[in-house]
Amino acid sequence: MSYQVLAVLTFCSTIFCANSFAVEAKKPVEQAAELAIIPQPAQQQWGQGSFSLSAKTRLYASDAAALSNANLFNDRLEQTQGFRLAVLAGRPGKADSNYLLLKTEAPVQGQKNQNEAYALSINPHAIALTGSAAGQFYGMQSLLQMLPAGASQLAHLRSVNVQDAPRFSWRGMHLDVGRHLVSVEFIKKFLDQMAFYKMNTFHWHLTEDQGWRIEIKAYPKLTEVGAWRKESTLGRHVEPYIGDGKAYGGFYTQEQIREVVAYAAARHITVVPEIELPGHAQAALAAYPELACTPGPFEVATNWGIFEDIYCPSEATFGFLEKVLSEVMALFPGQYLHIGGDEVPKARWKNSALAQEVMRREGLKNEEELQSWFIRRIEKFINSKGKRLIGWDEILEGGLAPDATVMSWRGEEGGIAAARQGHDVIMSPTSHCYFDAGQGPKEQESWQLGGELSLEKVYAYNPVPPVLNGQDQGHIKGVQANIWTEYLSKPEMIEYMVYPRLLAMAEVAWTAPAKKEYSGFEQRLVTHYPRLQQAGLAYRIPRPIGLPAQVNATDKTQTLNLQAPVAGSKMYYTVDGAAPGTSSPQYLHPLVIAVKPGQDSLVQVLTVTPDGRHGAIQRSVTHGVGAVQK
Repeated sequence: MSYQVLAVLTFCSTIFCANSFAVEAKKPVEQAAELAIIPQPAQQQWGQGSFSLSAKTRLYASDAAALSNANLFNDRLEQTQGFRLAVLAGRPGKADSNYLLLKTEAPVQGQKNQNEAYALSINPHAIALTGSAAGQFYGMQSLLQMLPAGASQLAHLRSVNVQDAPRFSWRGMHLDVGRHLVSVEFIKKFLDQMAFYKMNTFHWHLTEDQGWRIEIKAYPKLTEVGAWRKESTLGRHVEPYIGDGKAYGGFYTQEQIREVVAYAAARHITVVPEIELPGHAQAALAAYPELACTPGPFEVATNWGIFEDIYCPSEATFGFLEKVLSEVMALFPGQYLHIGGDEVPKARWKNSALAQEVMRREGLKNEEELQSWFIRRIEKFINSKGKRLIGWDEILEGGLAPDATVMSWRGEEGGIAAARQGHDVIMSPTSHCYFDAGQGPKEQESWQLGGELSLEKVYAYNPVPPVLNGQDQGHIKGVQANIWTEYLSKPEMIEYMVYPRLLAMAEVAWTAPAKKEYSGFEQRLVTHYPRLQQAGLAYRIPRPIGLPAQVNATDKTQTLNLQAPVAGSKMYYTVDGAAPGTSSPQYLHPLVIAVKPGQDSLVQVLTVTPDGRHGAIQRSVTHGVGAVQK
């Protein structure tokens, strides 16, 4: 490959020039606010003038729900801007000005997802935020996103009227702690970011073959034995297996569970626990081997994968599970309990006299119907406690439990089938929602865990399949992104895989497709990286805006107008095949690439953020195609 690039240094007159950040930084705050909100609101109408928010602004709360939101707003304001507002109960007088009012009432009657809708009005004298407790909270997040990304004692907010409500009622993020544990503080930070971007469901994957992570008083060995493994898989040495020789484990006490649930609830996030059954149960069987179809003994799994030993469909198993789930449901006040139901090998059941006797007794044709019978029995118990069952799409096999909600992960087919049967569905396909996949080509990623899921592809997802009719489409209740931690052993690795893709998924879940547009999202995203930085998150720095992975060019030249993906960053480039570094030329003006037919030209760009973070080196190849025009 030959590399021929001509850098033409001209005056930068385009918004894509890196120098434009010096201009953008001088604009008033109210100008930046126009592009700041993620997810994009349903309706915005800009007015004249601006409101000055400072420590002199008074915050009125109309009732107890508004007061709770006011305190959360003040906490965030102090963290990000460095000041708090005086909080007053009730409503301001007619002559009052320079205040923020939180009103608890429905902003628009009959609106979809009314309980989460809000109306935000800003004029030169006051800010009024109207909604239910949840709606108010989401309006607060929009207001906070209009403020400067760094500490500022005075912010000028342009007059605006916003009417907003979410597209979906389930806007979820999943976290697997079975493979690798994270601290309660990490989870709180995770929940903070979910809340800031208006996501409302935290799916907490608490049990796995490799570790049982929740304290159960009735069965102490679940954590004494099941929470610990003798070692973990070393790197990617799954087959043939090589272990790292380091004991690993831990769990959450019930008091810690309550702490997380309360923290989430204050931010209008429901925590959905997942207790895997009938498969992914090896950690539980290591603690209580009598629940298996074979005598054991078993050990907590050290390798990643799917394991043959599962719960046997015995009365002892159901007695155990009912006691476990009773304790779990008492800790989680939300409507749903996730039972997994995925990746259940049937070999042990095929060879079990007990399992075969259950099949004969219940008139079941095969082991798939036995799994369905198992899950239906669990669902009946869950329903008796006032809860609803949700599971991965394998719970469709052998017949779906009557009131079950399906989480479709193996593509969309399971969700489509469930919706057509009249069941509620959460879309979560691997193609768009599995954040353990890499965010770019393998050679450009810090952690490439298999597959590639770019920020743009996440953003492009529409959770409602067009093959469904209108009535069936109504069963698509939402969308969820998942983060699995087999290869994510450190908190910063998880954060790198989650951010900024969480922001793209938030807009998928909240904003109507007609209001979505990737280039606009990309521009708004520029202002959010400083917020992620301020929160201390190890986010991934994306490609420079305007840098295509490849382009076919027929003209004599191809011009690259680049914008740094993180405001205030510097970009360094090379054109000779060498890896760029901070000693390479800095991008200050558009690059004009000389194009020759049949030849390729390579540009490589390194982004360095204001706090010194180095992004992955991004490549752009220009293919000279056909005859060059004269």
